[in-house]
Amino acid sequence: MRRLLLFVMLVIVGQSAMAQGNRHRMVPITTDTPMAHDPVMAYEDSTYHLYCTGIGIQHMTSKDLRTWTVDPTPVMTVMPQWAHDSVPGFLHHVWAPDIIRWHGRWWLAYSCSTFGKNGSAIGLLSTPSLSAPVWNDEGCIVTSREGRDNWNAIDPCFVIDDNDQPWLTWGSFWDGIQMAPLDTTMHLKHQASDIRHQTSETIARRYAPSAQNVPANPTSKHAGTNAIEAPFIFKHGGWYYLFVSWDYCCRGAQSNYRVAVGRSKTVDGPYLDRNGIDMREGGGTLFIEGDKKQFEAAGHCAVYHLGEEDIFICHGYSIQHKGASILIQRPIRWTADAWPVLVKSK
Repeated sequence: MRRLLLFVMLVIVGQSAMAQGNRHRMVPITTDTPMAHDPVMAYEDSTYHLYCTGIGIQHMTSKDLRTWTVDPTPVMTVMPQWAHDSVPGFLHHVWAPDIIRWHGRWWLAYSCSTFGKNGSAIGLLSTPSLSAPVWNDEGCIVTSREGRDNWNAIDPCFVIDDNDQPWLTWGSFWDGIQMAPLDTTMHLKHQASDIRHQTSETIARRYAPSAQNVPANPTSKHAGTNAIEAPFIFKHGGWYYLFVSWDYCCRGAQSNYRVAVGRSKTVDGPYLDRNGIDMREGGGTLFIEGDKKQFEAAGHCAVYHLGEEDIFICHGYSIQHKGASILIQRPIRWTADAWPVLVKSK
């Protein structure tokens, strides 16, 4: 196993080279302990592709889901001007991508924001292939603005319903997780008069609006206490499952991130937990949290059907590596009443 410290140092050097115009392209790095934050996955031509938060979106590949090769060149080497215009203070650190293949193209959504504020935007790229991608800038899907919107346009997730209708779910803090339908270009289907603004539907909150004695937010006075974000919807059998992350990420060993889940017969909800509580009212069944042995906390997940099993991925704040964010991968099994259960690591 390569040491994580060496891996991090080499990634930083590679990103520095990118910032200087790729005058010296770094050799790809191979590791079985990948540092990853907000991971999502795609599969094409016997290769797994992992995309994560990072300078221009971090990208790595694997043939076996065990050994990963980190591409020193990010997905985005140049930020579109509209992103800088839409999000004051945004530079090149791109958050929480999601990727899906639909109608012959790969669609990759990404987040432009600054910490603790909801002046944000979700952008879109597309390419026909991941093997030698030429990413096309498809512009902005949705924006949020401070003082205008009570939600935050970050953490996008695509889902295609049984009628081949694409949807986008997104959100972090404020009024929680949002959802809206998309058109055939993967942009909002029903635009408001203010372009790229959408009056969306809230489908999950950390706490019910009537909740009392909610813990204070230790990270931001702007975002409030509705500590829910990072939605991911996965279809299994006759149910749509909504996974969300509760509480606080991005604090290293001080993080208390964890994942909860609910389900619905229809893609736009309502999503209920195992006790029948609506996720709009603070419901959610705990799915994974830090075990205090390997990981202090874990969250921002994705779920995929690969071969004969369903695989759960997320990032965990490693105790061994002093709170560094490491990729977690585990199989899911399904109970007799069709609830997901995470298979424990050996």
